[in-house]
Amino acid sequence: MRILLSTFAIATTFALSAPAAHAFEIGFDWKGLKLCTSGNPNRVANPRFVLKDVPAGTQYIRFKLTDRDVPGYNHGGGVVKYTGQQVIEPGAFKYKSPCPPSGRHTYEWRATAQTRKNGGRIEVAKARRKYPE
Repeated sequence: MRILLSTFAIATTFALSAPAAHAFEIGFDWKGLKLCTSGNPNRVANPRFVLKDVPAGTQYIRFKLTDRDVPGYNHGGGVVKYTGQQVIEPGAFKYKSPCPPSGRHTYEWRATAQTRKNGGRIEVAKARRKYPE
Protein backbone atom coordinates (compact mmCIF):
# COMPACT_ATOMS: atom_id res chain seq x y z
CA MET A 1 0.00 0.00 0.00
CA ARG A 2 2.81 2.37 0.92
CA ILE A 3 4.56 1.72 -2.43
CA LEU A 4 1.32 2.30 -4.30
CA LEU A 5 0.79 5.66 -2.56
CA SER A 6 4.40 6.71 -3.25
CA THR A 7 4.02 5.81 -6.92
CA PHE A 8 0.78 7.82 -7.08
CA ALA A 9 2.46 10.82 -5.42
CA ILE A 10 5.35 10.75 -7.90
CA ALA A 11 3.02 10.39 -10.90
CA THR A 12 0.86 13.26 -9.64
CA THR A 13 3.91 15.49 -9.18
CA PHE A 14 5.02 14.86 -12.77
CA ALA A 15 1.52 15.44 -14.14
CA LEU A 16 1.15 18.73 -12.27
CA SER A 17 4.59 20.00 -13.26
CA ALA A 18 4.24 19.27 -16.98
CA PRO A 19 4.54 22.44 -19.08
CA ALA A 20 1.21 23.94 -20.04
CA ALA A 21 0.27 24.11 -23.71
CA HIS A 22 0.27 27.59 -25.22
CA ALA A 23 -3.19 28.91 -25.93
CA PHE A 24 -4.15 30.45 -29.26
CA GLU A 25 -4.39 34.26 -28.87
CA ILE A 26 -5.38 37.23 -31.02
CA GLY A 27 -4.94 40.97 -30.63
CA PHE A 28 -6.45 43.90 -32.52
CA ASP A 29 -7.17 47.63 -32.28
CA TRP A 30 -9.60 50.05 -33.89
CA LYS A 31 -6.84 52.10 -35.59
CA GLY A 32 -8.03 53.69 -38.83
CA LEU A 33 -11.71 53.03 -38.16
CA LYS A 34 -13.95 56.03 -38.87
CA LEU A 35 -15.88 57.03 -35.73
CA CYS A 36 -19.44 55.70 -35.78
CA THR A 37 -21.94 56.26 -32.95
CA SER A 38 -25.22 56.49 -34.89
CA GLY A 39 -26.28 52.86 -34.48
CA ASN A 40 -25.96 52.38 -38.27
CA PRO A 41 -22.71 50.48 -38.87
CA ASN A 42 -20.60 50.89 -41.99
CA ARG A 43 -19.26 48.02 -44.08
CA VAL A 44 -15.51 48.21 -43.52
CA ALA A 45 -12.26 46.27 -43.87
CA ASN A 46 -11.24 44.07 -40.95
CA PRO A 47 -8.84 45.47 -38.36
CA ARG A 48 -5.23 44.32 -38.22
CA PHE A 49 -5.08 41.08 -36.23
CA VAL A 50 -1.94 39.81 -34.51
CA LEU A 51 -1.91 36.03 -34.06
CA LYS A 52 -0.02 34.09 -31.40
CA ASP A 53 0.35 30.34 -30.89
CA VAL A 54 -1.89 29.34 -33.79
CA PRO A 55 -2.52 25.60 -33.32
CA ALA A 56 -0.83 23.04 -35.53
CA GLY A 57 -2.99 21.88 -38.43
CA THR A 58 -4.73 25.24 -38.90
CA GLN A 59 -5.64 25.85 -42.54
CA TYR A 60 -8.22 28.63 -42.07
CA ILE A 61 -9.17 31.15 -39.40
CA ARG A 62 -12.80 32.27 -39.11
CA PHE A 63 -13.30 35.73 -37.55
CA LYS A 64 -16.61 36.93 -36.08
CA LEU A 65 -17.41 40.20 -34.29
CA THR A 66 -19.95 40.33 -31.46
CA ASP A 67 -21.24 43.38 -29.59
CA ARG A 68 -21.32 42.05 -26.00
CA ASP A 69 -23.97 44.67 -25.15
CA VAL A 70 -26.22 43.64 -28.08
CA PRO A 71 -25.14 40.04 -28.81
CA GLY A 72 -28.03 39.35 -31.19
CA TYR A 73 -26.81 41.89 -33.77
CA ASN A 74 -24.87 40.23 -36.60
CA HIS A 75 -21.72 42.24 -37.36
CA GLY A 76 -20.43 39.43 -39.54
CA GLY A 77 -16.82 38.54 -40.12
CA GLY A 78 -14.86 36.45 -42.56
CA VAL A 79 -12.64 33.46 -43.22
CA VAL A 80 -8.95 33.82 -44.00
CA LYS A 81 -6.59 31.18 -45.43
CA TYR A 82 -3.84 30.56 -42.88
CA THR A 83 -0.33 29.99 -44.26
CA GLY A 84 1.75 30.58 -41.14
CA GLN A 85 1.44 34.37 -41.03
CA GLN A 86 1.52 36.14 -37.65
CA VAL A 87 -0.55 39.12 -38.84
CA ILE A 88 -3.81 39.38 -40.78
CA GLU A 89 -3.73 42.79 -42.44
CA PRO A 90 -6.80 45.01 -43.00
CA GLY A 91 -8.70 44.16 -46.17
CA ALA A 92 -8.72 40.37 -45.77
CA PHE A 93 -12.53 40.56 -45.36
CA LYS A 94 -15.34 43.07 -44.74
CA TYR A 95 -17.72 43.29 -41.79
CA LYS A 96 -20.18 45.71 -40.17
CA SER A 97 -18.22 48.15 -38.01
CA PRO A 98 -18.87 48.81 -34.34
CA CYS A 99 -21.37 51.66 -34.07
CA PRO A 100 -23.13 51.85 -30.72
CA PRO A 101 -26.13 54.22 -30.71
CA SER A 102 -25.35 55.58 -27.26
CA GLY A 103 -22.25 55.43 -25.10
CA ARG A 104 -19.57 52.76 -25.33
CA HIS A 105 -20.07 49.07 -26.00
CA THR A 106 -17.73 46.12 -25.52
CA TYR A 107 -16.92 44.26 -28.72
CA GLU A 108 -15.39 40.81 -29.00
CA TRP A 109 -13.59 39.29 -31.96
CA ARG A 110 -13.68 35.51 -31.96
CA ALA A 111 -11.11 33.69 -34.11
CA THR A 112 -11.65 30.00 -34.76
CA ALA A 113 -8.70 27.97 -36.04
CA GLN A 114 -10.03 25.35 -38.47
CA THR A 115 -8.78 22.50 -40.64
CA ARG A 116 -11.37 23.29 -43.34
CA LYS A 117 -12.91 26.50 -44.64
CA ASN A 118 -16.31 25.48 -43.30
CA GLY A 119 -15.52 23.39 -40.27
CA GLY A 120 -12.94 21.28 -38.53
CA ARG A 121 -12.67 23.50 -35.47
CA ILE A 122 -9.35 23.18 -33.62
CA GLU A 123 -9.28 26.04 -31.11
CA VAL A 124 -10.88 29.43 -30.42
CA ALA A 125 -9.23 32.71 -29.39
CA LYS A 126 -11.09 35.83 -28.24
CA ALA A 127 -10.15 39.48 -27.75
CA ARG A 128 -12.33 42.32 -26.41
CA ARG A 129 -12.16 46.11 -26.63
CA LYS A 130 -14.45 49.00 -25.89
CA TYR A 131 -15.71 51.20 -28.74
CA PRO A 132 -15.31 54.06 -28.94
CA GLU A 133 -12.14 53.97 -26.87
